[in-house]
Amino acid sequence: MEHCKLYQSHVLFPEDRRLIIEGPVPPKQLSKLTMHPDLKAFRRPAEQHEALVEIAGLPEGRIIITRDRDTIVGYVTFHYPDEQERWSEGNMEDLIELGAIEVAGEYRSMGLGQQMIKTAFEEDQMERYIVFTTEYYWHWDLKGSGLNVWDYRKMMERLMKVVDMEWYATDDPEICSHPANCLMVRIGRQVPLSSQEQFDRIRFRQRFMY
Repeated sequence: MEHCKLYQSHVLFPEDRRLIIEGPVPPKQLSKLTMHPDLKAFRRPAEQHEALVEIAGLPEGRIIITRDRDTIVGYVTFHYPDEQERWSEGNMEDLIELGAIEVAGEYRSMGLGQQMIKTAFEEDQMERYIVFTTEYYWHWDLKGSGLNVWDYRKMMERLMKVVDMEWYATDDPEICSHPANCLMVRIGRQVPLSSQEQFDRIRFRQRFMY
């Protein structure tokens, strides 16, 4: 499958700042930018920067960023599911994971997460894919946000719904291990029924559940 990546960009002016939201950003351009030191939810900023550059170089990889001049202050990643996870079992070319989303603390509450996700879906470039995200409460910044686990879950659901992602049931043990965890999915208009059925088989290993 040839992956169509259509570059989009927007300029925002929240709180007298000039922020650029853009992507998918190619690896060469990403490598010239620096990471905000507060972007450390998944790994150290320098290591996360390397990971973003690597993902951007994948045929299916997409990195959408928010930058303040030459500093990345937020990002969203899209890529094939990790080979260690059940979502990769079908080797589906049209199944893409919305992996990580992170915004530096001082730039939160500006709607940047929503805008980055919407940018990734512009020009109908995701209509050929099933896009999913797995939300695990242990990845959430409950301390920094001041939210409890249920309010954070509601916030994440609202965030994903800006591109019509919906809650989907699954018997995945990690997701089922805590009621706040969830699977959210958007099935593009051009996804064939065969792919939708294959995704159902991955969602439920216990066949009697669907």
